[in-house]
Amino acid sequence: MSEFDPTQGVRKEPPAFNVPSVILGLLSAMWLVYALVSFEDMQTQINVMAQYGFMPARYTGTEGVVYGNFPGGLLSDILGFVSYAFLHGSLTHILLNSVWLVVFGTPVARRIGVVRFLSFYLVCAALAAIFHMMLHVGSTGVVIGASGAVSGLMGGAARFIFLTPGPLGALQGGTPNGQAPRAQATLFQSLSDRRTLIFVGLWVGLNFLFGVSGLSPNGATVSIAWEAHLGGFLAGLLLFGFFDPLQRSASGGPGNVGYGEWRDKK
Repeated sequence: MSEFDPTQGVRKEPPAFNVPSVILGLLSAMWLVYALVSFEDMQTQINVMAQYGFMPARYTGTEGVVYGNFPGGLLSDILGFVSYAFLHGSLTHILLNSVWLVVFGTPVARRIGVVRFLSFYLVCAALAAIFHMMLHVGSTGVVIGASGAVSGLMGGAARFIFLTPGPLGALQGGTPNGQAPRAQATLFQSLSDRRTLIFVGLWVGLNFLFGVSGLSPNGATVSIAWEAHLGGFLAGLLLFGFFDPLQRSASGGPGNVGYGEWRDKK
């Protein structure tokens, strides 16, 4: 489909590849860190993971280790709540997180804008880590990966993607028009929607299955921090409304605010 702008006399076509710049920026940061760490020797990689990954024992203590003796000291204690989200242990790990970041981050970023999106992303990352820490007090296991933050984006997207008009509004008989629906879906309204409940149920069920079994989507047996995934998802689902102010249409009243327009330039 295309759109005709009578003021310009030019038919506008949406670009085939239209990922928001903030998503591209996060992807670039993730892949740059992955590349830099991958080129280091194994011991250096282990040191980086220990210093910038998230280790519950840093904050809850563990037997035989004095607080403050962990790699990186106070700086790593502070950065650890978000820096872990930029570290990945394998190519498959970062590829999967990149795909889900694009899929669920794109509608969220288009809806709330760059500053709110980054704030929301980092808050979900931090709360995912805290939730994991609460269930693993004293653990020296290191959590890495953007999965917790991306799960927060999934939780936030669940608050609006099924509304009409919107990305998945057609599932209720609506006609998606490329706009982010501006209706303020409260948490109660969201969880009263059968499609949202199915989405949440499937995500929690699959996450729990892979977490308990240790199987990854590619069939390999790995250690999955499913608690961080769940914590991030709940944070996104519960807190999204605080990052999603009601926008106004060009006429000054509340209404649909689209993803933006594309204009062919002569």
